[in-house]
Amino acid sequence: MLDRNRVELSGTLVELPVLRHSPAGVPIQACVISHQSQQHENGATRRVVAEVEAMAIGEIGIKLGRIGIGKLVRVSGFIVSANQKQARRLVLHIDEFELLN
Repeated sequence: MLDRNRVELSGTLVELPVLRHSPAGVPIQACVISHQSQQHENGATRRVVAEVEAMAIGEIGIKLGRIGIGKLVRVSGFIVSANQKQARRLVLHIDEFELLN
C-alpha cells in the first residue's frame, strides 16, 4: 500500500462556518482557503488560483476557528475524499497551521 499523502498550502481563509461537533463530541472546524500563486511548469510560469475545502479536527480545529475570515495562513495536512459517494471531491484535513498575518 502506498502511504504518501502530504499537502502544504498557503492562502486566505475565505469561509469559516461555526465550529461543529461530531456525534462523539469531537470539535470539527470546516473552512475554505483561497490560494493564488505563480508556479513553474514545463519551463513556463503559470498563474494558479484555487479555493480548497479543508477541515481541522480536535484542538487544531478550535484554534483555527479563532483566527477569523480574511487571515493569511499556511496549512499542512492530508487529502481525503469528501465522502464515499463523492470520491473525486477532495477535502484537505489540516493537522498543522501557521498564521501569516
